[in-house]
Amino acid sequence: MIFRTFEDIIKKRLTDNKAIIVVGPRQCGKTTFVDELIAHHKLNALMMSGDDVDDRTRLSNTSAAKLKQLIGKHKILVIDEAQRIENIGITIKLIIDKLKNIKVIATGSSAFELANKINEPLTGRKWEYILLPFSFQEMALHTSETEEQKLLEQRLIYGYYPDVVNNPSDAKAILKQLANSYLYKDILTWEDLKKPDRLEKLVQALAFQVGNEVSYHELGQLCGLDNETVERYILLLEKAFVVFRLTALSRNLRNELKKSRKIYFYDNGLRNAIVNNFNSLEFRNDIGALWENFLMAERLKVLYFNEKSCNRYFWRTLAQQEIDYIEEKGGKMSAYEFKWNLNKKYKFPKPFMDNYKVGSSKIITKDNFKEFLLP
Repeated sequence: MIFRTFEDIIKKRLTDNKAIIVVGPRQCGKTTFVDELIAHHKLNALMMSGDDVDDRTRLSNTSAAKLKQLIGKHKILVIDEAQRIENIGITIKLIIDKLKNIKVIATGSSAFELANKINEPLTGRKWEYILLPFSFQEMALHTSETEEQKLLEQRLIYGYYPDVVNNPSDAKAILKQLANSYLYKDILTWEDLKKPDRLEKLVQALAFQVGNEVSYHELGQLCGLDNETVERYILLLEKAFVVFRLTALSRNLRNELKKSRKIYFYDNGLRNAIVNNFNSLEFRNDIGALWENFLMAERLKVLYFNEKSCNRYFWRTLAQQEIDYIEEKGGKMSAYEFKWNLNKKYKFPKPFMDNYKVGSSKIITKDNFKEFLLP
C-alpha cells in the first residue's frame, strides 16, 4: 500500500468527539484509505455504505435508540458514500450528541454533496478533510525521490489518480473513462443542469487555457453561456474537485491586474483526457502549461497535507510583467517562476521586488523542483 500523508492528520482526530468527514474527487482512494486506516490501527469499527440499500434505510430518519442498537459495542462507525443517505447530517448529529464515545468517520465524493446535508446540523461537530489523488511526496516516500523524478514525464502526462499509478499500462483508458463517466456525475445529479453539453465545453475551454488568465465573458462566448452561469459552473467544478482557482495579487501598483484569475486542474492526467492529448512531451506544444499545472497542483497538496497555511496568488501588470506563483506568510512574499527549460535568463520584475516584502524568489525547473514539492 502507498502511505497517504493524510493519515497523520486523521490520526490526531480519532480520540475527540467530533465526526471526521473525508471528501474528495471520485476514484481518489477514499474508501481504500479508510479501510486501511481501520485495519492498520485495529480499530473496533462498524462499516456501512450509502451504496447499500439496507444501510441507507438503517441510517435514514432514525432515532438515537435505534442507532445505539445498530452500533452496539463498536467504538467507530464508518459511513462510506454518506451523501447518498437521506438526512445523514442529522443522523451523525444524533450519534455525537446522544451516543457518547462513538466516533463517526464519513466519506463522500464531492464536498458540496455532503455540505448541503451536514454543514448546518454538524456546526462545531466535525472535522472536514479533502483527500486528493496521490502526490509527488507520497510517491517519493513509497519508492524514492530519484525513482519518482525518473517518472516525471509520465506524471506530467498521466497524473496521479491511484488507479492510473497502480495500472500504468491502462492509464489512457482509465483516464478517459474517468473523464467520461465520473467527471460531471455529481454536478449533473445534484444540480439538475439543463445544458450539460455546455458544461463539457466549458471544462474543455478551461483545459486549453491552463496557465493563462481566464475571462468569464470570453468563456461564456465560447460555450454559449452568460457570465453568471460561467461563474456558477466553475464554482461547481471547484466543489467537485475538478479545478481550483488562483487570484491575482493587487495592493500597491496602479497597473496591476486586480480581478484576474487563473484556473488549474487537480490532476494533469484528467486535464489531458479532457483535451484528448496523451502525446509524449517532445510532440507537444503545451509543455509550459503542463509543467505549471503540475507544480501548482502538487504544491497545493504539499501545503494541505502538511497543514501549512499561506495566501496564494499570481501577479501580472498591464505591461505584461508577471510572476507565476506567490505565497504570502507572516507579511512576507515568496515568489516563484516556473520554467521547464531555462533557455534564457529570467529576472523577477523590479516593480514587484521594490514594492513588496519579498523573502525569497526562485525559478523552479525540472532540475530543482523536488525541494518545491517536498515539505
